Amino acid sequence: MMSIDLSQSPTTVLIATGIYPPSVGGPATYTRFLEENLPRFGIMTKVVTFDEVRHLPKVLRHFVYFFKILMRSRGVEIIYAQDPVSTGLPAMLASIIAGKQFYLKIVGDYAWEQGMQRAGVTDHLNDFAKRRRGYGFLVWFFKTIQKKVATKALFIIVPSWYLKSIIISWGIDDKKIHVIYNSMDELPALESREALRRKFSLNGNILFSAGRLVPWKGFEMLIEIMPELLKVEPNTCLFIAGDGPYRPQLKRVLLNLKLEDRVFLLGRVDRQTLLEFAKASDLFLLNSYYEGFSHVLLEIVSLEVPVIATDEGGNRELIKSGSDGILLPYNDKQSWIHAIKKVSEDRRVAATMAKNALRRLREHDSTVNLESLVKIFTKT
Repeated sequence: MMSIDLSQSPTTVLIATGIYPPSVGGPATYTRFLEENLPRFGIMTKVVTFDEVRHLPKVLRHFVYFFKILMRSRGVEIIYAQDPVSTGLPAMLASIIAGKQFYLKIVGDYAWEQGMQRAGVTDHLNDFAKRRRGYGFLVWFFKTIQKKVATKALFIIVPSWYLKSIIISWGIDDKKIHVIYNSMDELPALESREALRRKFSLNGNILFSAGRLVPWKGFEMLIEIMPELLKVEPNTCLFIAGDGPYRPQLKRVLLNLKLEDRVFLLGRVDRQTLLEFAKASDLFLLNSYYEGFSHVLLEIVSLEVPVIATDEGGNRELIKSGSDGILLPYNDKQSWIHAIKKVSEDRRVAATMAKNALRRLREHDSTVNLESLVKIFTKT
């Protein structure tokens, strides 16, 4: 563990996060991890979560959240926001008024995500991040906010080298962008795979995926290839954990394909249940159009569950295709069908990939990652 001169280090960091346990997601898990572990380095934490104001009308909630950050910033040295818009903008304004240092974590391009959902954006993130005009007012508005917030941040933390390249393309100084891979809490105690399969009444070949139900996560294709997979292994089921605006569309697809007894949308589940389902499954699938660095993928790998994912973004920094798992093009149906069949038919190969991925996971040791963040907080 690094040696830190606590007399020169900040004593308290206010973490402004969008979600917090029991909500499930990367920012929630990460915030809890910092809460529990930063005190070991002499750094205390406070938390203000957007969950506290989410019940309010849309415009009002951001004003209330700003005032909550401002009030809780008393006695802290750093305000550390977990995204560049919803929490980042209020946190930035509060830091200016309160005279606090402002740090920022960026795990994705908010303008791109909103553009994909609400403004008809179809460009890949690589192209979108470089393009300055032509997307309409809504996208311009979010692009302007996230760049302004990122510019004002003293330090920016990103979870992958890929995402650092995206932020640089916004026009942000690369010297203040630091890559620190995501860390995760210690996994809770879980029953054996066999016991969990009995608990959930699972039989046959179990495919599992998880994430927010949005178009770029690629769940629709996973459902659409199920009829082909069922021709080879009739006892195959697909379970998808998560919720989001795309749920009605996914429901329509599985009903149209008459897959009600083979594809199951689990909705929002707690972390324990998600991990139990993952451990009970035969294969984890992540067909996302974009990943900065998938937190859930870290947890899946730690459970020694074989992985097939897209060769997008941060996935390539966690999985070496062919040895640790299989990386495929987004939405390439034939490639996915072939790979799923191959892994499902050869359990020995699947087990070997899972073990290799677990060994590679040591590169993302949580203590090393935490020490890197503490070094930035303390500027040692």
